[in-house]
Parts: sequence; C-alpha cells; structure tokens
Amino acid sequence: MKKALNKIGWWVFGLMAISIGIYPLLYFIIDRKFGLLASKTEELLLDALWNTGFYTHIILGGLALAIGWVQFSKKIRTQNLKLHRKIGNIYVTAACLSGIASIYIGFYATGGPISAVGFILLGIFWFSTTFMALQYAKKGNIDAHQKMMIYSYAACFAAVTLRIWLPILIAILEDFIPAYRIVAWLCWVPNIIVAFFIIKRIGKTS
Repeated sequence: MKKALNKIGWWVFGLMAISIGIYPLLYFIIDRKFGLLASKTEELLLDALWNTGFYTHIILGGLALAIGWVQFSKKIRTQNLKLHRKIGNIYVTAACLSGIASIYIGFYATGGPISAVGFILLGIFWFSTTFMALQYAKKGNIDAHQKMMIYSYAACFAAVTLRIWLPILIAILEDFIPAYRIVAWLCWVPNIIVAFFIIKRIGKTS
C-alpha cells in the first residue's frame, strides 16, 4: 500500500511540474496581457530589457521545472547515468539563466519592495544552489551534489506552489496585491524547509 501511494505521489509530483512547466507557452498562444502581466504598466511591457529577462525566466524556468523532477528517479540515476547527466546539464543551464533573469525582473515585481525582496532572494537562492550542485558534481562529491540539487529544485518548484497558494490567498484576503506580497515568500520558503527535512532524512538512512 505504501509503495503504491509513493508511486501515485511521484506521478502527481511530475504531472504538476510538467503542467506548470509548459504554462509559459500560453503567452505565445493567446494575448499575453493576462495573469501577472495584466498588472504591469504599458511602459514596462514595451521595455526590451525587461521582456528579455521575463521571457528568459519563464521559458527556461519552465523547461527546468518540466525536466528537473526526472532527476530524482533512482532508476534513471543507477541504470542510465548518461541520460541523467544530459538532463542534468540542460537543467543546470536553464536554471542558472532563468535564476539570473528572475533576479533582474524581481526588481519590478508587482506589490513593491516586499514582493521584490522575496522574489530576488528566491532567484539568488535558486542560482546559488544550482551552481554549487554543478561544482560538487565536477569534484565528484555526489552527496553534496544531491543535497544542493534538492534545494535547487525546491526553489524551482516555487512556480508550482505559487499557483497553489495565490488563489487561496486571494480568496481569503479578497485583494490581489497583499496576496501577492505574501506569496512572494510563501511560494518558496516552506519548500526550502521541506527540502531541509528531506535531506536530513536521507542523511539518516544513508
């Protein structure tokens, strides 16, 4: 029973990652001024540098989210290390570039300084843990590499948890702006805490 529940949980986890990972495609299919962009000024929406940062973040971030969850499959790591490394290289490249872009666009976050600081710190954390994971892998320190990748993907998964928390907060507060200020922190800080306990549990069983 436990094994079946774990398997279901694994596929739900993957489905959420893939669903939100391909979400940015909507900006190329329908009028892009929906969702978060509806709160942006016309001046910002016409800014070339901001648009470069925004689309770099959502496209590469979506790619990292959609493929990153596969890296936690023990079967792939043990039976197809070459595939694991290929996916890992794509994830690291996408995550680092998306993370840098997110730091830049974070300065223009809806909701002012509270939101901005939350998203900027998220971007810094995501980039830093991903880069550290890469360095540990190059040095052959697999344990440290795995720990940093757990933290990295926990930060990446904020794209999913944001979309879970935001409608709940809007329903409670009945106002988008205060809800968005809270979700700028709520979407990732709990993820990092969960990642910490996962790493701690792995350490006890290894």
